[in-house]
Amino acid sequence: MGKRFLARAVHAWGARTEGPFVERACGALPEALQGREVFGCAPNVHGAVPGEYSGGLAEAARGTLLLTDADSLRDEVARNLLAALTQGHFTREGEEVGQPLRARVVVTSRGSNGSIFGDVPHHRITISPLAERNEDILPLAAHFLAECAEEQGDPPVGFTEDAREALLGQRWPGNARELRERVRQAVRLAGGAAVSAEALMLSSEGEAIPSFKEAKRAFETRYVEGLLRRCKGNISRAARLAKKDRKDFYDVIRRTGVDPQQFRG
Repeated sequence: MGKRFLARAVHAWGARTEGPFVERACGALPEALQGREVFGCAPNVHGAVPGEYSGGLAEAARGTLLLTDADSLRDEVARNLLAALTQGHFTREGEEVGQPLRARVVVTSRGSNGSIFGDVPHHRITISPLAERNEDILPLAAHFLAECAEEQGDPPVGFTEDAREALLGQRWPGNARELRERVRQAVRLAGGAAVSAEALMLSSEGEAIPSFKEAKRAFETRYVEGLLRRCKGNISRAARLAKKDRKDFYDVIRRTGVDPQQFRG
């Protein structure tokens, strides 16, 4: 995720910002279709998808083509890509006449050795793990909070002090992707209120770690409060959102001790 953000920043801040930003997830492509997705193809080259195809390099003309996990490209496709970057033109599969390369190509790699460009002149950017960029954690969390709140139609209220401390104290081995999913989950639980460490399922440094039973009860309470706040105390509507029978949901309410009346009016 962080690599995609960086690629978009390179595109937005460069001279090609008016052009298209095109992405191909190489790791998710069947090997037989990798050349088609990158270079395009003439009609009837691939039996399963017989139509002609422009390909990423043509679609990104005057803009940027991002190839994620480019080290998963099979050798022939990687060689043809390097040739295109070196010579300044490429050829669609099934054709003999080439066309000029007008796209900036940005690649990301799963491996630690980084680039597939070999001796082709290029710029290399290394992104440190989020655990080594403590100053980026809160700005990223705020960005994800605004993004997720907008998706749910709620205003981005912010984080409580204990949430900010807990965010900074976490190692985030999954980097920005893990942070985004944790914030997304917390926004749902907060139900329009400020996001707490409890909603994030994190503990500030030095805090006692709750037992599983305590954590489960805290989750249920926060979840019920968030749903009832969102539904203005309407139990039937909250039960539908939770995909539970109304009676079962009412049992959860009683177990948590939450009073639906406080969310009405």
